[in-house]
Amino acid sequence: QVQLVESGGGLVQPGGSLRLSCAASVSILRFVIIHWYRQVPGKQREWVATIPTSGTPAYAESVKGRFTISRDNAKNLVYLQMNSLKPEDTAVYYCNGKTNQAGQLYDYWGQGTQVTVSS
Repeated sequence: QVQLVESGGGLVQPGGSLRLSCAASVSILRFVIIHWYRQVPGKQREWVATIPTSGTPAYAESVKGRFTISRDNAKNLVYLQMNSLKPEDTAVYYCNGKTNQAGQLYDYWGQGTQVTVSS
């Protein structure tokens, strides 16, 4: 069974840093692409960053230059390094992975991890 589990969230002051982790129950090479999203209560889920199996990561304009997405294939982990955090980065952060099985895409989501940026 494919599962994604996020961790690393917490409370941090503005300007601080956090590193989120997304642990997969299977080899992350099975995912054709992995995203980080975030959601604030009452608002739509917002795309944050993407890392494909091969290719260049992509970032939302709001986090470009501050966040870095990376992967460790050996450990089946995807990271989101978040620097220079702002109060508006406060949200629940979700990991999303997509697999391609016989031409059909399957979507997997983690349970989310809360990030709160506040003084």
